Amino acid sequence: MPRPPDLERRIGHRFKDPALLAQALTHRSFGAPHNERLEFLGDGVLGCVVADELYARFPALAEGELSRLRASLVREASLAAVARAIGLPVFLRLGEGELASGGAERPSILADALEAAYGAVFLDGGYEAARAAVRRTLGEALEALDPRLPAKDAKTSLQELLQGRRMKLPEYRVIATAGAAHKQVFEVECVAAGLGLRATGSGRSRRLAEQEAAARLLKLIAA
Repeated sequence: MPRPPDLERRIGHRFKDPALLAQALTHRSFGAPHNERLEFLGDGVLGCVVADELYARFPALAEGELSRLRASLVREASLAAVARAIGLPVFLRLGEGELASGGAERPSILADALEAAYGAVFLDGGYEAARAAVRRTLGEALEALDPRLPAKDAKTSLQELLQGRRMKLPEYRVIATAGAAHKQVFEVECVAAGLGLRATGSGRSRRLAEQEAAARLLKLIAA
């Protein structure tokens, strides 16, 4: 298992109390102290930071639209994707049963551990440190937000749009990768053959790159 300092660099916070990070990465199946209380705290910290970011980024949006955008960022699937992008699964401490059943890739476990990490940063360094960690890890997702797009994620929206037109589903392929293994950036192409359109996206995971490519293709269709 890689040393926690590797994860500290990815989160962007060096812990004064490394035990907090260790606890954040500990599932209850491994033993106590586990991360459930930190996850509770981190959930609140994350919600506050995201609300703060959205309020500043979109001054013209009404409360309902801001709530919709926040929900898209803090839902389990989105947080699990971020956790995978920063390589969090290899740092998790899981019991033998969870390890054997693939718990390190389970979205609920990943999302909870990421929120617990935010809670640990908050306790270790305060709100500004936690805010910096959230902005660093959710940066791409924040930048990709577009209030004009539907509430569903871009890949789902694109698939449903093409299905509604009885067209072939979109195809995704990785066209380039760059960077070291733990900091790889993927470039993905999304092709809608029935429309004769294609778009590319990049991200710290294939999943994020695919979402960006799908979002860009949706913009081309709308145009």
